[in-house]
Amino acid sequence: MTRGEFHKMHGLGNDFVIIDARSAPVEMTPARAKKLADRRYGIGCDQLILLEPSYVATVRMRIFNQDGSEVESCGNATRCVVSLLGRDATIETAGGMIDGAYGENSITLHMPPPRFDWQDIPLAFAMDSAAMPIAWDELAGPMAVNVGNPHAIFFVEDADAVDLENLGPLIEHDAAFPDRVNVNVASVQDGAVFLRVWERGVGETQACGTGACATAIAAIRQGKVASPVTVHQAGGSLTIGWEPGGVIQMTGAATYVFKGEINWDDFG
Repeated sequence: MTRGEFHKMHGLGNDFVIIDARSAPVEMTPARAKKLADRRYGIGCDQLILLEPSYVATVRMRIFNQDGSEVESCGNATRCVVSLLGRDATIETAGGMIDGAYGENSITLHMPPPRFDWQDIPLAFAMDSAAMPIAWDELAGPMAVNVGNPHAIFFVEDADAVDLENLGPLIEHDAAFPDRVNVNVASVQDGAVFLRVWERGVGETQACGTGACATAIAAIRQGKVASPVTVHQAGGSLTIGWEPGGVIQMTGAATYVFKGEINWDDFG
């Protein structure tokens, strides 16, 4: 059997299995990732992170959701990877290059500028991504933003009152979003954002780093808050900075939980 090592980490309760495959390659398939992420029969996580060698950065990061689907970007996981490396690093992802500044108590990421064109989200057809002419029950007129992965943001009076368990999967799989979408519902109070996120391929999580970025950007564009803004989620808070035309800055914690060893062949 092929034995390997993994690290369990989390960013504000958004948890990851991180596999460093730079020196010993690990084959990762959607089926294997799904089995490893299973909380009853595997290790258990929201996302599985595979680190590979990069010719253009410190490390290449691949991201697999709980359902096995591979996605482009994950802010909380990127902070965890920088923390695991223990130094400033550049992370290559399918969603773009990310610069990470290491700190013992927090990690700051500089992420590529957001994209707003309907083709870049992507949306299924041309429409105003700043106020999409579409609704799902009480959730209407979202702003769509791509911050390395696609997000739809809804501002509501009370985010906690939204039936995200039912509306989240409905919006995630709507035909308007050919690559599916992360669903953000947010309230603004006293200059801060209170956010819940339904992550595609996972469900509602304790926190979502890219969701915090997308929602902060939407709130700044609509004049609801000023940069930098604090985004509160169930698992904790992030500070997001962004000026129109510029990169996205995210600062928050990354927590190491434990290290383990596993037989990869047991998971397909």
